[in-house]
Amino acid sequence: MKKYKIAQIRSRIGRPAKQKRTLDALGVKRMHRPVIVTGTPQVEGMIRKVKHLLSVEEVKE
Repeated sequence: MKKYKIAQIRSRIGRPAKQKRTLDALGVKRMHRPVIVTGTPQVEGMIRKVKHLLSVEEVKE
């Protein structure tokens, strides 16, 4: 299964509550702190919804 390294690169201040909850569900807590997530269809959908706030890299296993 794919793994992604995601980091928040834009602020969540002023964003809708739904986007803030999506960032929380992805485990992103602070700006520029990368998190490794497993690429399930649910996680990939969440990444697509807030891709304008994130940097996403696929991790080689």
